[in-house]
Amino acid sequence: MKILFIAPSYKPAYIYGGPVVVIALLAESLVKLGHLVTVYTTTANGKSELDMIPGTAQIVDGVEVFYFKRITGDHTHISPALWRKLNKQVKEFDAVHLHSWWNVLILGAALICKKNKVIPVISPHGMFSNYILKTNNSNIKKWTQGLIGKKILRNTILHVSTDMEWDESQKVVPGWKGMIIPNLVTLSEKNYERHSNQVFTIGFLSRIDPKKGLDLLIKALGTIDFPYKLLVAGSGEIEYVESLKALSKQIGISSNIEWVGWKNGEDKFKFLANLDMFALTSHSENFAIVVIESLSVGTPVLISDQVGLFSYVKKNDYGWVGSNDVNNIQELIITIYKENEKRYKIRHDVPEQIRSEYKPTKLAAQYFNLYSKYRTI
Repeated sequence: MKILFIAPSYKPAYIYGGPVVVIALLAESLVKLGHLVTVYTTTANGKSELDMIPGTAQIVDGVEVFYFKRITGDHTHISPALWRKLNKQVKEFDAVHLHSWWNVLILGAALICKKNKVIPVISPHGMFSNYILKTNNSNIKKWTQGLIGKKILRNTILHVSTDMEWDESQKVVPGWKGMIIPNLVTLSEKNYERHSNQVFTIGFLSRIDPKKGLDLLIKALGTIDFPYKLLVAGSGEIEYVESLKALSKQIGISSNIEWVGWKNGEDKFKFLANLDMFALTSHSENFAIVVIESLSVGTPVLISDQVGLFSYVKKNDYGWVGSNDVNNIQELIITIYKENEKRYKIRHDVPEQIRSEYKPTKLAAQYFNLYSKYRTI
């Protein structure tokens, strides 16, 4: 099958976080299954541009990628060159998969598909969450959706990665046809030995951003009376990171927190394997790859009910789910500290289950079934 991906950004633009990793892994896994995957994307790399030859095919880990110049250096990612190429070539593909929403590039691509009578699959990657809809130019989103958004989206097939995202998306376009298929995740091939920590060790690994609710976790730890330490792995805007450090100092727990910087590759899995508990008390999280990564090395998770995987964690008893209420987070941390038996069970039983369930080619085959069921041409 010839499959076309259209995304505002693609690797190595890892500045955009999880979606770039997820999109690339899916493309590469489909290639391993024997499909021909082409990606149309831009040179976007935050406020700068990737050093790529625009409009020329490049093979990136087995995937044919065209990087196009954008005429804006912001989140609109406008690229007339990409649109022209798409308009000429779109009917040559068996399936078209749009990634993201709320940027002019994808809006334009969806319109071109509609004009050419092609019905694409769209993965909004969390763009229809209540948090996203109510923040960052919410009025513009409201007007855009009302004037043209819903009309365009009715010409698409929906793909989401969690039950929560499905429910949110159905509110946008009632009766939207599509499938729920988990995101692909790259897991370590190593089996990490677990060691007992001298003090209860909690970890956070993500982009340090207000959306992630790290401030709530810090506040919740303010009145914990047993020995613990919080290891914060990640990076973010300097001003915001400093505000969190000031908060921890203000409530008297700065000595309990270590800011260990970003973790990649095996360092990331080693970091997660050395924790007694991983915490992600986000205000909004479409999927949260790091939750699966933590479970793959046997580390139990504490997540908010605004993290897309919360129902998955709850259903399988892979950890603890709470609200974004500071008192509730505090209560759960105390519960987790005391429930040694459950933590032991997760540590020993869950890694093998996660590796089996999240085998990349196994999940990629489900995406092929999605494309086959809703042929776009």
